[in-house]
Amino acid sequence: MIVFDRLLYISQLTRFSQNKTLLGQQSALASRSEQLQSRASALDQDNVELESLLAQSRQRIQLLDDELKLVREQLGETTESLTQARNDNAELEGRTRAMTASARRRGSATIRPNNSLTDQLTAVRLSGVEVRQDGDVIRVELPGEKLFHPGSAQLKPGAATLLESVMSDLMASYPRQIIGVEGHTDDGSIRTAEFPSDKHLSIARATAVYEHLTGPLRVLPSQLFVLGHGANHPVVSNATPAGKTRNRRVELVIYPEKATIGR
Repeated sequence: MIVFDRLLYISQLTRFSQNKTLLGQQSALASRSEQLQSRASALDQDNVELESLLAQSRQRIQLLDDELKLVREQLGETTESLTQARNDNAELEGRTRAMTASARRRGSATIRPNNSLTDQLTAVRLSGVEVRQDGDVIRVELPGEKLFHPGSAQLKPGAATLLESVMSDLMASYPRQIIGVEGHTDDGSIRTAEFPSDKHLSIARATAVYEHLTGPLRVLPSQLFVLGHGANHPVVSNATPAGKTRNRRVELVIYPEKATIGR
């Protein structure tokens, strides 16, 4: 009986030891499971944040692609505009050289001092513009601000009235005289795709006046020629705003020589 009791005690003791070991293992497994669950939750949160960052990156890439496309389109339009402006400038310079050369050829044949086509001129008074005697020529100043917007060679709507009024008086006083159409600017530099320099702007403005005189006002082209001086011949100092304003002008220069008309 004693032996059986001892065996039973040993058996219970063994089971208790085994149970204790199992409880320790279960506790360790539970702790490990909690750690893994915590890491899994952290990874899930990281994945959510990474997905959000990835979506933001994709959106930014799309915006950059759209901006790049827009810049390329604008660059293409700018290149086309620049090419057109250069072509227009080249055409304008060619037309100006041709008109100037034509006027000089006419001048070499008909403009000689003291010949039968030469008159002594006297300045007349014209309303709203400056008129001055300059040696044997008469200079009529047409203010640039009354003819053009700043930096433009497009005639203002009101410019036609001024040109019509002035030319009506000039044709009454000097019906056959050679008339130079001369563009002038102030000393402020200009550099645009349309007008690379003040010389280009002065030529363009003089040409715009020439085209209006020979177009709507029907002045004979044989009576006119065009020049552009830029800022080379100021009539007053450019030191003041008023001086700059006056120097921005187109002059109609009346020569004592007469044009050959009616041939």
